Amino acid sequence: MPRLAILPLSLLACVSIASAASGQNDASAAPFPVTIRVDASRTLGPLEPIWRFFGADEPNYATMKDGRKLIGELGALRPKQVYFRTHNLLTTGDGTPALKWGSTNVYTEDAHGRAVYDWTVLDRIIDTYLARGVRPYVQIGFMPKALSTKPEPYQHEWRPGMRYDLITTGWAYPPKDYAKWGELVYRWTKHCVERYGRAEVEYWYWEVWNEANIPAYWRGSPEDFYKLHDFAVAAVRRALPTARVGGPDVASHGGAFMEGFLRHVVNGRNYATGAVGTPTDFLSFHAKGSPTYVDGHVRMGIANQLATIDRGFQMIAAVPELRAKPIVIGESDPEGCAACQGASLGYRNGTMYSSYTAAVFARKQLLAAKHGVHLEGALTWAFEFEDQPYFAGFRALATNGIDLPVLNVFRMFSKMGGARIATESSAEVPLERIVAAGVRERPDVSALASLDGSTLAVLVWHYHDDDVAGPDADVTLALAGLPPAASAAHVTHYRIDETHSNAYGEWKRMGSPIAPNDAQYARLLDASKLATIEPVAAQATNGGSTLTFRLPRQGVSLVVLEWGTTR
Repeated sequence: MPRLAILPLSLLACVSIASAASGQNDASAAPFPVTIRVDASRTLGPLEPIWRFFGADEPNYATMKDGRKLIGELGALRPKQVYFRTHNLLTTGDGTPALKWGSTNVYTEDAHGRAVYDWTVLDRIIDTYLARGVRPYVQIGFMPKALSTKPEPYQHEWRPGMRYDLITTGWAYPPKDYAKWGELVYRWTKHCVERYGRAEVEYWYWEVWNEANIPAYWRGSPEDFYKLHDFAVAAVRRALPTARVGGPDVASHGGAFMEGFLRHVVNGRNYATGAVGTPTDFLSFHAKGSPTYVDGHVRMGIANQLATIDRGFQMIAAVPELRAKPIVIGESDPEGCAACQGASLGYRNGTMYSSYTAAVFARKQLLAAKHGVHLEGALTWAFEFEDQPYFAGFRALATNGIDLPVLNVFRMFSKMGGARIATESSAEVPLERIVAAGVRERPDVSALASLDGSTLAVLVWHYHDDDVAGPDADVTLALAGLPPAASAAHVTHYRIDETHSNAYGEWKRMGSPIAPNDAQYARLLDASKLATIEPVAAQATNGGSTLTFRLPRQGVSLVVLEWGTTR
């Protein structure tokens, strides 16, 4: 990436970093001033890399052409620390993917009802992850046809626009034999240990099913799920006593279902072992926003997602035995259906999705601090849909091998680390306000900052719930508390906006071709990369250190200062 000039930080370095026209700015509105103060001497604890979790309904896409490419890009963000969760790892079928569907055919039965195991497709999926620096967040599900208490119909024929409940077929039912279910999970875990090694599999997360608190995914009672969970956890631990197990990955915070589950794993009678409680190394629930379409534009529902997280943390913190357990928000997204399409989902291709992601991830960490819980991860349920039209409107990280702007936010996150440090913004929407009402009045222009040795990174976003034009922000980034060794800094400014790190913007500018030719495809690939912008002026006065730049609505900037041996 191109770098900016070396700046003497012993003086006040005032750097204007200008961007090209955003394409979203209301030319009739003047930019508004924003002051963001960053104090490198005030650390707030470690900056947990909560962003490094991803997932999708369709497991088989990962082994296809564009899926392999995207898995590799995710793994490159932080090799062997990125995790991937997917449905359908035990579903019966020939391995052909479809929307909200996948299969591995690991379990069938012969004419005498004896189990037949075939790990071929499942191994191919996990091999693909591991070869590219990604580890499994293993979802144990769904029910193989031969074990289902209601096996017919089994494979659904859902399409975008159809009723969501049409996805619910034989895979969603409890097993006809819990001992066989447990044996399947045991053999799978044992096979993984033999194939990949105990030391590797100990890094994985193991959880049972998906959103068993709603009928779309579970057609049994809560007690049936506790039994399913207990037998699966006991089987995993029988094969690998040191395995990391948890759950339950409920929809939303889970309400009464989640409260019942928490009671069960703490002091309930274990269905598989007869002991009190169930081994639990981590806890998981889901949190989604709720976008709508109003007055001809998308209005995001960031408040709904954050309020769900607030309540989920509160519920876990209320159980003393579980309060210190790591938490993974197992699906954490602006809304609920990656494979759906529609007017209220029109935010997904462009900078609304990327700016939302920057703004919401920072607030998740603030909510964890509020409740005194350990947030270990927040899983983005978005991947790619193979061989679909370009920019088809799915919730995805890439389209036809072309990365979307939102993926560049995760590239920005990957450049941050070490300690989280204090920031204050004159245009930040306070946490309580954004949880209660979202960002419906003035925009939210704020920052997240980290200090890692001799690298300071400051992420700044300009977000509003309404996908409409608005004035730019003239940002003054005032830095204080830098160590004496920082007598000179090398500054890099990464940017996502309409003309930077944005393949969708480039695709629109070239006329939205249905089938881009080779030259157009190469342009889209180039536009999809994380881009930098250059300074236009520099001057020094006495005092601290200040950077100034203009940030368009829905823009995200990452300003990285490096000094000393890291250059």
